[in-house]
Amino acid sequence: MYVIIFLQGFVFYGPVATLYRQARGLSMSQIFLIESISWILIIALEVPWGWFSDRFGYKKTLVFVNALFFASKIVFYMSNSFVLFLLERILLSIVLAGLSGCDTALIYSSIKEDEVQSVFGRYSAWGTAGFLFASILSSFIVEISLDYTALFTIFPYALAAILTLFLVEVKVDNREKPKFKESFKQAFSDKTIIIFTISTALIIEVFQAVTVFLNQSQYLKSGIDVKYFGVILAGIQLIRLFSVKSNYLTKKLGSCQAIIILEFLVVLSCIVLIFTSSSVLSVMTIVSISFSVAMIGPIEMDIKNKTIRTSNRATILSIYSMTGSLIASIGNIIIGKSADYSLEMGFIICSMMSVLGLILMIVYYKLTKEKNN
Repeated sequence: MYVIIFLQGFVFYGPVATLYRQARGLSMSQIFLIESISWILIIALEVPWGWFSDRFGYKKTLVFVNALFFASKIVFYMSNSFVLFLLERILLSIVLAGLSGCDTALIYSSIKEDEVQSVFGRYSAWGTAGFLFASILSSFIVEISLDYTALFTIFPYALAAILTLFLVEVKVDNREKPKFKESFKQAFSDKTIIIFTISTALIIEVFQAVTVFLNQSQYLKSGIDVKYFGVILAGIQLIRLFSVKSNYLTKKLGSCQAIIILEFLVVLSCIVLIFTSSSVLSVMTIVSISFSVAMIGPIEMDIKNKTIRTSNRATILSIYSMTGSLIASIGNIIIGKSADYSLEMGFIICSMMSVLGLILMIVYYKLTKEKNN
C-alpha cells in the first residue's frame, strides 16, 4: 500500500492543474462546478462502495478502483472540452468513493491498534513523497510541453494498478451483512463525532481549494513565474512529510488540542492570503495550510477508527467521508463563484469556512472532555 500510494502521488500536472484546464478551454467557475458535481457523485457512491468492500473484500474493491484510476488519467490527457473533463471527474468520483474507507480499513485491519497514527502517518507521507518527486520533475516537463505533464502521469498509475493485484486480503466478518440503516446509526451513535467530522471536512475543503485551485492564481498575482510552480509545490510536499511525526504532537498536546492549534494556523494563513501580494508570504501561508492539514490527517483517522467497534468498518468510514463530501460540494460552488468575482473574495470565503471549522473543533473538544469527566 505504501508503494501504491507513492506511485499515485506522481501527478506531474499537479503544479499546473488549473492552468492546464484553462489552456484546454475551462473557466474557473467551470472548474469548480465540475469539482462540485464530483463531490455530489462521491456522496451518492460512498456508502454503497463501503458496503461492497465490507461484503466482498477490500482487495477486490481496490483492484477495480485502481484500474479505473489508471483509466481516468488517460481520459484527462485526452480532454479538451467541458464534457470530457466532466467525464474524467465522474470516473475519478467512482474511484475516490471506492478508495475512501477501503484503503484505510484494509490497513487498519492489518496492524496493531497502537500503530495506527504512525502507520497512517507513513502512508500519508509516502503519497506526499510521490507528489514531491512529481512536482520537481514537473518543472522540467512543463518547459517542454504542458500536455506532457498529463501524458507522463498515466504510466505510474498503470504500475500502481498492477501492484494492487499483489495485495493480501484481510479477513472480514461477513456472517451478518451490514445494513445501510444500521451503519448510519452506528456511525453517528456518538453525536459528537458529527461535529468532529464537519470540522475536519471544512478544513480539508479549504486546503483543497487553496492548494489545488487558488494557489496558482495567487502565485501569478505575486509575480512568480510559472516555471517555478513545480519547485514551490515540491517544497510544500517536503513539509507535508512531517505528517509521520503527528503522533509526537498528540503525545505532547493531546489529539483534540493538536488539531485545534493546527486549524488555528489554517485560519491565520487564509486571512493573510486575502491581503498579501508578496511572493514570500503567499508561499509561506500556503505551506502552513498544507503542513497543518498533513498533520491533522493521521490524527483524524485515529479518532474516527477508534469510534468504530463493528465489522463494517469500511461502510462507517465511508459514511464519515460522505458527510465531508457533502460539505465539500457546497463549499466548492461558493468558493468557485467567489473566486470568479475576485481572488480575494475566494480567500475570504475560505477564511470564514476555516473559522467555522475551528469553532466546531473547540466545541467537540469541550463536549468530549465533559463526557470523559
